[in-house]
Amino acid sequence: MQNKKRIVLVEDDQNLGFVIQDSLRAHNYEVDWAKTGQEGLKLILNNEYHIAILDVMLPHISGFEIAEEIIETKPELPFLFVTAKAMIEDKLRGLKLGEDYITKPFAFEELKIRVEKILSRANVSQPDDLNDFTIGLYEFDYINQYLTKDGETQKLTKREADVLKQLAINVNQVMNREDALRKIWGNNDYFNGRSMDVFISRIRKYLKDDPNIQIINIHGVGFKMAVK
Repeated sequence: MQNKKRIVLVEDDQNLGFVIQDSLRAHNYEVDWAKTGQEGLKLILNNEYHIAILDVMLPHISGFEIAEEIIETKPELPFLFVTAKAMIEDKLRGLKLGEDYITKPFAFEELKIRVEKILSRANVSQPDDLNDFTIGLYEFDYINQYLTKDGETQKLTKREADVLKQLAINVNQVMNREDALRKIWGNNDYFNGRSMDVFISRIRKYLKDDPNIQIINIHGVGFKMAVK
């Protein structure tokens, strides 16, 4: 069927990989299963997928490294980490890369729900139909994820563009933190909040060459992008 969502699964555990692939296929997903990081990266770079499911602990190339390559070369592709690690540092590293994680062992239903939520976020357009913004000396093209100043273009990731769009829509007003988290991440839990802080820091760096732009942290409320 043409409307099947395509998933790339990168998992070196033979039993778990087989179960995930078989179960997702039973729910009408098309699944390519790579058993090594190298194989997974090759599939991702040479094919089009709707989501990547990445085991973190892979030999030679880790799931984090694959995600970093996705951000550089295919920023529109969302990904979900599968990990046996429960350390908060690993969770935060994964969330700083912009997506979600699930910790082994897990029920398939939990994985399916997380995949569905990520796919729904990727497919839902912003309620405001504005997609082109002038921010001080910068031009921001949300659809193509470009931030341009003086002919120089910064390519943004999908998540960076989502955060900047919410700031741009609310320019010189407060962007409510909880509202933005729900629109962009789907919920406002602690880890997503920390992830948002990372993206705000990145956007500040991208806009630093215009001294008339400030992104201000309004404690307990959210952020305000002030443009003079």
